[in-house]
Amino acid sequence: IKPERNVLIAATGSVATIKLVQLISELSNEQLDYKFNIKVLITEHAKHFFELEQVPENVPILHNRDEWLTWNKRGDPVLHIELGKWADMLLIAPLSANSLAKIATGICDNLVMCVVRAWDLQKPFLFAPAMNTRMYDHPITREQIDKLVSWGYKEIPCISKTLMCGDTGNGAMAEVTSIVKRVVAAFKEPV
Repeated sequence: IKPERNVLIAATGSVATIKLVQLISELSNEQLDYKFNIKVLITEHAKHFFELEQVPENVPILHNRDEWLTWNKRGDPVLHIELGKWADMLLIAPLSANSLAKIATGICDNLVMCVVRAWDLQKPFLFAPAMNTRMYDHPITREQIDKLVSWGYKEIPCISKTLMCGDTGNGAMAEVTSIVKRVVAAFKEPV
């Protein structure tokens, strides 16, 4: 019987979110060394890049509004805390320039950012940046990525290719197969 791992996949407002369904599919491959139980967190802007109906029915998709559906009074579960307890890993793919900046400065104004802010640093946290080359090449981007790495978060580096806007250069999200390999490898690394 395969070991099971709980993975939270967060998608932020980058066009690379179009690869979310493929990412879920490849993480569900029965040939992998683990059976991944997946929950998806999406920002409002991520919704522009995929159809919710494309995600398999057995994969819950959580939105900002879900944060307030479970909490009414003191003692009720707090979703961003419960998700962090459930998950063995947080994978943000794609991580937009905007969400990168929010994480680097501690802003937690949506469900994804609240999960990030409350994340247990003993558990793997992987992120795959994705943005236009001009945004990626701005000096603050490297500074913010380096800050996340200094906290123990693992970067899945961008690749260079022709982007959706037609520009060619760095900033494209890593290929899905590379991301899946990094997820599997993170569970094999000694803690």
